[in-house]
Amino acid sequence: MHKSNAMTYYHEGNTREPAKGKILISEPFLPDPNFTRTVVLICEHNEEGTFGLVLNKPSLLHLKDVMENISRKDHLLYIGGPVQQDTLHYIHRRGDIDGAIAIAPGIFWGGNFEKMLLLLESGQADPKDFQFFLGYSGWGKTQLLDELAQNSWIVSDIVTPRQIFETAADSLWKQVLSEMGGKFKMFSNYPLDPRSN
Repeated sequence: MHKSNAMTYYHEGNTREPAKGKILISEPFLPDPNFTRTVVLICEHNEEGTFGLVLNKPSLLHLKDVMENISRKDHLLYIGGPVQQDTLHYIHRRGDIDGAIAIAPGIFWGGNFEKMLLLLESGQADPKDFQFFLGYSGWGKTQLLDELAQNSWIVSDIVTPRQIFETAADSLWKQVLSEMGGKFKMFSNYPLDPRSN
């Protein structure tokens, strides 16, 4: 990713560090088409790198399109990122799924896939409590820190199940920034093309 000179002033001095359970919000004029106006949930961050899922890039596919034993049609697949788009990942707000990793209060990553499918197919779980992704977003060792230094991302620890599971994908980026308040609320109203300002 490349530095966006149009926005270098707005969060210089931002000391928020990336960590599991925080979200990355792309700066308004980030030129990388994989991450334009995206919100990324950080699922893992350590000395080896960072693993995250883009929350607001729906695909044209549903879960039943990639799994034969799914009959329901209401599980939209999202593009979790540009890495390994032949892999399937999911987050949810069901803490009773064995092996699920707590990401933030009320937000879980993965777990027993067979149990998850059984809950969904039997109607014991609300489909709105799950979000499925093809691929993921990955950064090696210091790569994400370098991008933060270039002002490519805003880091926020304001992440709620409501934001993730109840907010329309096309309004999530704007809503998250708006809820952060102050200067970030102003950024949420920036046009996609700065020349139209």
